[in-house]
Amino acid sequence: MKKSKLILVILSVFFAMNSCNDEGLELTNPNTLSPETFFKTEAQIQSAVNAIYSNLQTRAFYSRHIFFSMDFMAHEQNTNPQTEADKRQYFEFSFDASHGAIGGMWDSAFRGINKANFVINNEEAINAIPDGQLSQERKQKFIGEAKFLRAWYYFFLVTRFGDVPLITIIPESGTGFPRSPKEEVYSLIVQDLQDATQTLLTKENEDNGRATRGAAYALLGKVQLYRQNYQAAYDALQEIYGEYSLEPDYRDNFLEETEFGPESIFEVSYKVDAGTGSIWNSLSSGEGPNEATFRGQEYGWNDWFNVWPNEDLLNEYEAGDKRYNDNFYFNGDEFAGGIVSIPLSRPAAWKKYSNYYKQTNENLYSGINFRIIRYADVLLMLAEAANELGNQDEAIDYINEVRERAGLGLIGYGKPKSDVFQAIVHERKVELAGEQSRFPDLVRWGLADDVLGQFGFQAGKHELFPIPNNEISSNDMINASDQNPGY
Repeated sequence: MKKSKLILVILSVFFAMNSCNDEGLELTNPNTLSPETFFKTEAQIQSAVNAIYSNLQTRAFYSRHIFFSMDFMAHEQNTNPQTEADKRQYFEFSFDASHGAIGGMWDSAFRGINKANFVINNEEAINAIPDGQLSQERKQKFIGEAKFLRAWYYFFLVTRFGDVPLITIIPESGTGFPRSPKEEVYSLIVQDLQDATQTLLTKENEDNGRATRGAAYALLGKVQLYRQNYQAAYDALQEIYGEYSLEPDYRDNFLEETEFGPESIFEVSYKVDAGTGSIWNSLSSGEGPNEATFRGQEYGWNDWFNVWPNEDLLNEYEAGDKRYNDNFYFNGDEFAGGIVSIPLSRPAAWKKYSNYYKQTNENLYSGINFRIIRYADVLLMLAEAANELGNQDEAIDYINEVRERAGLGLIGYGKPKSDVFQAIVHERKVELAGEQSRFPDLVRWGLADDVLGQFGFQAGKHELFPIPNNEISSNDMINASDQNPGY
């Protein structure tokens, strides 16, 4: 019998799988805990929750592969000759079930889910702590964090792999789990996020880097938008409309010194001086200090320069759009080392998420946080939901909030639904460039084949990743016949 690859929560190992920076995410060393003392103190509960965040920092996710995969598949950028083969496969849609990092994404997400389940399934023990030692509000907010993160991991899995194993318990044997219909997975995601909206703290009352009430509503709105439940999406996003604001300077969304600003709703935190010793060994485990991302080094024109923005994306920007020069470097621009001189005769290089504003080279590791959900995204999602509900002028108002910050003229009222939709497609492309949004947008809009077919995208296949070979070979409930179409 094949043994399940889905990670079992072995208590002696579980708490070694920790990372996450920021003061609010490092209150204690989980390695000092023993199975007999779990969930007896607030510090121990927080350590267990912290461990769930760590899988966002793996190389499979925001330290490396998630930005390569999504940005390449969206064809927001082109490859250079030195781009590694496994990264080029995203660009060419030539990956298959043996792709190591796709397997790492699956693995890292399920590790995060198992860590979340460990917390959620011990709610009774958490609630048994006397209120005098830990308030009921804080007990429930920790549970809410676990549910938010479980929802995030499952949302990634269901959008990238379709039907996936639905696991809400702590596995006690090596028996695997079958794929569950995606609607069942979505039901859990929605329920988790609805629960989290009721227990998470607001941004101003929570430590930086932790999930908040606003993050839960924003993710819930996005989930419902992806499901085309437009009224539910609109209602969720309206819960936080006006509670955040756009950064006056768009560029501040992508600098280290301006993290957790007024536009930030949820970020993956990095802090290089907190430790990077395990980063090359943590494709999916989240174990050890992984407090850096390779985004700047990989994309940096004065460093590895493995990618460069393509002309289609550059040409999408309107004249006078401030985001054009905020997102990209051009020859003759200034940076910390002097004047930009982009090699290989490329038309531009990425500026977003780079450290060149303060240093000549990236020096391999970057501590700039990834802004996973920000208020501009919420405004554009509200515009989309309102447009689908027949409220075109309201949708235009949300679009114009984003355009005004960019220094562009406002869209006039009275546009038909199709024109407003095209305005949303355009605005999301230029506002969220290089933020892993474009590919899933094209897929959910049904536009991926039209836009990406010329690059190797095959409709009916590449909307999803393949189920990793390692999962098929090790999970006795998933076989080759369960593979996604086309692989």
